[in-house]
Amino acid sequence: MPGSRRILVTGGAGFIGSHLCERLLEAGARVLCLDNLTTGDEANVAHLRASPRFEMLRHDVTLPIDLECDEIYNLACPASPVHYQRDPVQTTKTIVLGAIHMLTLAQRCGARILQASTSEIYGDPDVHPQPEGYWGRVNPVGVRSCYDEGKRCAESLFFDYRRQHGLGVKVARIFNTYGPRMQPDDGRVISNFLVQALRGEAITLYGDGSQSRSFCFVDDLVEALIRTMATDDAVTGPVNLGNAAESTILELAHRVIAITGSPSSLVHRPLPADDPRQRRPDLRLAHALLGDWTARTSLDEGLRRTAAYFQTRLAASASSTAA
Repeated sequence: MPGSRRILVTGGAGFIGSHLCERLLEAGARVLCLDNLTTGDEANVAHLRASPRFEMLRHDVTLPIDLECDEIYNLACPASPVHYQRDPVQTTKTIVLGAIHMLTLAQRCGARILQASTSEIYGDPDVHPQPEGYWGRVNPVGVRSCYDEGKRCAESLFFDYRRQHGLGVKVARIFNTYGPRMQPDDGRVISNFLVQALRGEAITLYGDGSQSRSFCFVDDLVEALIRTMATDDAVTGPVNLGNAAESTILELAHRVIAITGSPSSLVHRPLPADDPRQRRPDLRLAHALLGDWTARTSLDEGLRRTAAYFQTRLAASASSTAA
């Protein structure tokens, strides 16, 4: 467990990264949060600054850095299609150069390093649910390939550093995760639906809503990341992390409307290019490796907690605008 170890979290001011920093501090670690704030937000970690064991460093992982650490969680990357497609060349640089620089740092420090990979590794899968041994069905030249192929390349680098240098690596493939501190405009389906519902706007469904996803609440995901880092050196992954409970996007829209009490109607738009039709993790490996870990937060409970966060944030934004 983290203890008094010095832990570097790249992308630490982001949605998942900030929750990870918080949890590591609670466990007694010294945490160095590194973020260039392209999609991260200092407000996400403002409450952590009072701790003498927390340090915020503004830095871009596309540039090398030299510091001392015992563990590295490499989360730095825009993770929503809206953000990673905005500057696809920079997205690829962030993923690939960031992986190289963090692996180099880990090698110099003798640190264990975990790569936050993604279910996008599997693309639009023809195997369901997706096990770690499935190689994926990815468009290498599409609008999402900067992210999909960037993450696939990062995984390759991690395992080559393991084979070539004996580095202690962990690769976690993260499936759809949600919760407080998501950005309202990040374009992900849960943030889109909740913000539209809370504003009383029509909820936008792409396609007919029959495409499915499995949603994991951020607290459950962070616990899984920490447990993955703590596994035996022989355990490298990749390991799927997420929630096996699957629902269609149409079902999700109706749940959001019910939970928020919104009068929102539904409107349909064409499916985005290369949008996967199905996404659900095969979690047998995670359950075998991570003790009694499982995704415990129900979708309804997670949606209620996330809706409360967005309600507060929207109210604050409205108050600021009125002033």
